[in-house]
Amino acid sequence: MIRELAAREVVVTASQLESWRRAGLLPRHRRRGLGRGRGSVVDAVDPVVVESAAALARHLRQGRDRRLAVLEWFAEAGMGVRPGAVQVPEPPIGAVRQALVWVLERSVSHRLVEFARSAAGAGEEGQDALYATAGRLVAPRRGAANPALVRAALEAGEDVPVEVEGPDSGSMVHVVAAIGLGVEEVGADALAEAFAALGMYGLTVEDWARMLGATERGEGPPVDWGLLEQHADVVGPVKRASDEELVRARTVLLGLRGFYGLYVMHGLLMPDTPAQAALRQRIDEWGMFPFLDHVIAVSPSPGQFAESLAICMEPPFDDLYETLMEQLSADSNIFSIPCDERGAVGFGQRWMRAMDELTMAW
Repeated sequence: MIRELAAREVVVTASQLESWRRAGLLPRHRRRGLGRGRGSVVDAVDPVVVESAAALARHLRQGRDRRLAVLEWFAEAGMGVRPGAVQVPEPPIGAVRQALVWVLERSVSHRLVEFARSAAGAGEEGQDALYATAGRLVAPRRGAANPALVRAALEAGEDVPVEVEGPDSGSMVHVVAAIGLGVEEVGADALAEAFAALGMYGLTVEDWARMLGATERGEGPPVDWGLLEQHADVVGPVKRASDEELVRARTVLLGLRGFYGLYVMHGLLMPDTPAQAALRQRIDEWGMFPFLDHVIAVSPSPGQFAESLAICMEPPFDDLYETLMEQLSADSNIFSIPCDERGAVGFGQRWMRAMDELTMAW
């Protein structure tokens, strides 16, 4: 094992390998018995064991918690394989679940929800403490500008809106307060502003205020506000999920990352094709670009990966993924420009030419 890994420039020790086996992260080689009292031997090194050890070693640095390495290994195992490359084996799913729970229980979002629930019966002082704590922990974030606007600005030689203001901390605090204190304490107006700031389904403040106000007055269909608290619990679903559901959530997350990347790269003058335009249209019909921009990270940390995976276990992300996969099946020529028989080669050349022209213009 050590020699096999050294040939790949992966340095491990016998004690490391044994500790990984004891932790249940590394399978053991098949052994053949030599007869009564004579022990057993390994006839051949199992390639799966070697690949598993190599994957773990890639992500495990000195002083780093193994659970973080397991999450990165799990993410890597779900990615596509280049021609000629070897598929990364799956880590033990039990270890993946333990790592997810461990990371999620330490996340800011989970701690905020737990704090909000504890403040529910603490009167005005508890409410004040909740708003103060949430306001301190929830930092405002910036999001990607609409790629169509970025592209138009680049093509016109105008200033590019690189970033847009994301949800402010006040909006997130209102959502956290609604989870812990109840919707009635927060009010329809504050929630309307919060949901609109989060970009939920592309609806405006006025849209949300009209719907929530009608519900509050009993003029519209009732809203199951329990769903808000239910979706705020990211740890429980991971604990209850089957092994297959965890793998499915990874498939959804990694798939949506690819679709999100195509949507964003449209703003960087990537040649447009009917297949790409159809995928962007599906995302726009769902009003989901702000959601994807909030959830998807191109190079996520283990914590970001864990939170995004937990979110992708619930609607509407799984449903959106299925819709986009159906659209991709209907027209998979993402990198095929009409009337250009060169295929992906012509696509790449046209993109590079557009970027060169942009550089010269600037």
